Amino acid sequence: MKTFATIGAAILAAAFATPGAAQSVNITPDTASVTVETAAGPVEIARIQDEAHELSGEWARTSRACPNFCIQPMVPAPGVTPIGEIEMLQFLQDPEVVVIDGRVRPDFEGGAIPGAINVPYTEAADRLDELGCEPDFEGFDCTVAGVKSAALYCNGPWCGQSPTAARRMIEAGFPAEKIFYYRGGMQVWRMLGLTVTGE
Repeated sequence: MKTFATIGAAILAAAFATPGAAQSVNITPDTASVTVETAAGPVEIARIQDEAHELSGEWARTSRACPNFCIQPMVPAPGVTPIGEIEMLQFLQDPEVVVIDGRVRPDFEGGAIPGAINVPYTEAADRLDELGCEPDFEGFDCTVAGVKSAALYCNGPWCGQSPTAARRMIEAGFPAEKIFYYRGGMQVWRMLGLTVTGE
């Protein structure tokens, strides 16, 4: 797995690279799209090319009642690392990272980040074997070799599902330093016009 410092260096390099893609709405100056492997085959993630495109409906809402929809902290638990879209795209291509959509199934089925798997926050502590943890009599042993990192997201900065999943995973023994949190979630992913499953 790439370290966070390596990822940061790659981001800086991309930010100062010479534009090379033919389309006008790129991900970075030299990256027009990223192809990720999914259960259904490869999917190309790119941005919507219509420069007049705007969010509408539920994703355009700016205010939701708090509680339950309070603004989430950038770091949902000590040791968890916040990430943005560029890191998420890199993690989608990294076999040592599992990208997890922590939302309930109907939300996931309504559109998700391509390549993510759905682990609803209510199941996060019970499915650590999918990250390489070994079942034991008290739950899971996540100190074994080969445990993958997890990049979590949910609906957006106001969504508490993936922060709750992160805290439950840590309580169940998953190492906090192996959890990455994309707070922007689906709202910011959509705002940036990035590819969504089912659309």
